[in-house]
Amino acid sequence: MDKGIICNIKADDQSAFNDTYFRYHEQIYSFVFKKTQSEYIATEVVQLCFIRLWENRKSLKENLALNIQLFGMARQVMIDELRKEATRTKYNQASGVSPFTDNLMKMIESRDLLKHFEQEIEAMPPMRKMVFNLSRDNGLSYAEIGEILGISTKTVESHIGKVLSRLKHYMYTILL
Repeated sequence: MDKGIICNIKADDQSAFNDTYFRYHEQIYSFVFKKTQSEYIATEVVQLCFIRLWENRKSLKENLALNIQLFGMARQVMIDELRKEATRTKYNQASGVSPFTDNLMKMIESRDLLKHFEQEIEAMPPMRKMVFNLSRDNGLSYAEIGEILGISTKTVESHIGKVLSRLKHYMYTILL
């Protein structure tokens, strides 16, 4: 049964891919959530896993069960995401990010508030927005961001501080 689905996916059959998504997305989510206890990471891993499946569909193995290949991809994506999160946490701690800011970052990752935060971030100056997105989306350190953009680490810290300050202010207005 899997061989036919794998052949169809390899042949760019979108409906076979969709069927696979509906068949396995909850299982992968549960697997990742059980390992990480994070809804955000579980959701990200599921999305990235199926993106990886589609991007690498031509290299799927027809003689290996599809669920084994999918869970292998999910495991690797989960490890990548956890590494990014560990890097982000390490650099946030090194830069003196407060426990409140750490909690704020967890709230940002919440699906309910994500749209509001993205709107706040979109309204920020382009450089500040770019610095924040490099930090948040790519898990880059302040030094790496500074090197890429040709600005000092202190400038990167300043931009991140201003973004977080604005998001904190936004949170205060919601909570009050």
